[in-house]
Amino acid sequence: MTSEMTRRDFLEVTATTGALFLADALWPASALAQTSSVVAIPEADRIVVTVITDNLADATRPNEKIARRPGGGKLPMDSAMHAEHGLSYHVEAMVDGKPHAFLFDFGTQAQGIKRNIDFLNLDFGKVEAMAISHDHWDHEAAFVELLTGRSTDLPKGLPLYLGEGFFVGTYGKRPSGDVQILSVVSRDEIERAGVVRIVEVKAPTAIVPGALLTGPVPQVTDYERISPNFMAKKGDEFVQEQFIGEQSVVMNLRGKGLVVLTACSHRGVINIVKHAQRLTGVEKVHLVVGGFHLTGAKPEVIARTVADMKAIRPTYIVPAHCTGFEAIGTFAREMPDQFILNTAGTRYFIES
Repeated sequence: MTSEMTRRDFLEVTATTGALFLADALWPASALAQTSSVVAIPEADRIVVTVITDNLADATRPNEKIARRPGGGKLPMDSAMHAEHGLSYHVEAMVDGKPHAFLFDFGTQAQGIKRNIDFLNLDFGKVEAMAISHDHWDHEAAFVELLTGRSTDLPKGLPLYLGEGFFVGTYGKRPSGDVQILSVVSRDEIERAGVVRIVEVKAPTAIVPGALLTGPVPQVTDYERISPNFMAKKGDEFVQEQFIGEQSVVMNLRGKGLVVLTACSHRGVINIVKHAQRLTGVEKVHLVVGGFHLTGAKPEVIARTVADMKAIRPTYIVPAHCTGFEAIGTFAREMPDQFILNTAGTRYFIES
């Protein structure tokens, strides 16, 4: 490839060949930052989002709308999904008749995650990429054990996409004033497993055909602010954590619009969705699913978030993980036609 290769050419090559390493090797992040803000994601004809684990499990929850609940075991306990304060996804996008699967985030308890993966019959041999949204324990603690335990099932040299500054360390302030590190995975641990190749994400990055990591998300709303209890270390001093490296996933379902997967939305779920719209040039949003980080938020912040989401008019809204009881209840009340309650093991089948 030459330096004259256009961004559109790059994405077309990625989509048609499935060359997962092109994003890092052929188009450096510095170049991406200088290109047009509109990125053409190859349209998917079908997307299946499987929530491997989340904060809530409900073995009797019925299917609804696009959500299909886990079930079908021989014994009642077979349908008892592991839930935790964590989040993990398996995603498959069908592009040009070919499925492309990836894993996004890995939760906390490896034994429970493995059980859910086995029950859901997820094929690790077909996984083409992995990504961890940000360096917090509830999205990464199970990763290394899962990686080593499934190393024979995974293709060697699998790309693992991590946001800028992932291994710097991130911290939280307790009510007592003590500072606690929230990071639990090291580069050495990951590299010793000998399975993945670490790719740092500094800009919007295609990870498989049809799926894009957002890169840094601008904060454009005046009410979505990062809690001062989250901190980073600069030298010997603690400073406000900005979560510049936190990633979300964006896909484009043919004829129906964007599918946005968030992790914790520390920079704001509305900021993330608006960034996805600007980034792709696609206004219609079909599905937003993930943690919206509204646990403990002031009522006025929840109200404004829900109002702005209503204005975006997604076809479906699935607040999960760290969204919090109050915010989930508000979404359910204010957006009843779009709202779906997430549970661990739920699959979202969306087709063009």
